[in-house]
Amino acid sequence: MAVPWPWSAPNPLICLQGKRLLLRLPQMIDYAPWYKLRQDSRDFLKPFEPRWSEADLSRRVFALRVRRARQEAEAGSDYSFFVFTREGDAEVLVGGVTLSNVRRRAAQFVNLGYWMGQPFAGKGIMTEAVASCLPFVFDTLDLHRIHAAFLPGNTASRRVLEKNGFVEEGFAEKYLQIDGRWEDHVLFGLTRERYESFRYIKRG
Repeated sequence: MAVPWPWSAPNPLICLQGKRLLLRLPQMIDYAPWYKLRQDSRDFLKPFEPRWSEADLSRRVFALRVRRARQEAEAGSDYSFFVFTREGDAEVLVGGVTLSNVRRRAAQFVNLGYWMGQPFAGKGIMTEAVASCLPFVFDTLDLHRIHAAFLPGNTASRRVLEKNGFVEEGFAEKYLQIDGRWEDHVLFGLTRERYESFRYIKRG
């Protein structure tokens, strides 16, 4: 998918395609499946996310999320994608991927985050979702690095990143507030050079 200007995304409904996935910005029609997936996956997601409550699942808060996602994408600063599997003509919401804090000038990087609903975890879906974002990051946005961080015990996140060519780059003490506590994180990164080499190896 091509965006005319690499510095921003003028189309608020920008979509990314995978072999079996669709990634796009959230819309109000997604509220009911999003609410159900987040509610049903609460205990599964709780150890890995900032603290949230039932109020954060309200339609009003979701509407603000939709509006902010479009504004940030238009500004070229953040891209908040919902991840859908495609079953015939139907789209099934399974999780989300966020590309946040785009930095230009000398930095040229973005931060990667993601979440997966419990019924769909462990099926390789997030590995494909992250892979679907990489051409957008390096080819469309023309960035040089992508950063990711995860809790030391989160082996599933480690596998997702390693399968996409990321490598461990460091350790950050008390890096993010997760479930109300400041937690250490493992830092992973992927450069354009490593991405292009990894893509060449996979094609071979």
